[in-house]
Amino acid sequence: MTATVTLYDPTAARREPEDAPGTAKAALAGLAGKVVGFIDNAKPNFGVLAGDLGELLKSKYGVKQVITRRKRSASVPANPEVIDELASVCDVVITGSGD
Repeated sequence: MTATVTLYDPTAARREPEDAPGTAKAALAGLAGKVVGFIDNAKPNFGVLAGDLGELLKSKYGVKQVITRRKRSASVPANPEVIDELASVCDVVITGSGD
C-alpha cells in the first residue's frame, strides 16, 4: 500500500527590514556618538561578553555609552519597562545569549 505524505513549509517569504512592521526605515550610518543597549538574558558568560563587546565598541567605534539591563531568566521576555527604557535612549539594542 502506498501512503501519501503532505509536507508544509512553514517559512514565510523574506522581507526587507523596511517592510517589517515596527522597524526603523534607516540603518545607522555608524556607531560614533551612539548609545548601545544590551539585554542580558541571564545565561552564564553573557555579562562577560557584553562587557568586553561594550568596551570594544567604545574604544574602536566611538560609541558614546553602553547600557546593560539583565532579565531575571533566559526563559522569560524582558519587562516592558526595560524595553521602553532602552527604546527611548538607545540607538541600537542587542539581545544575546551566553553559555
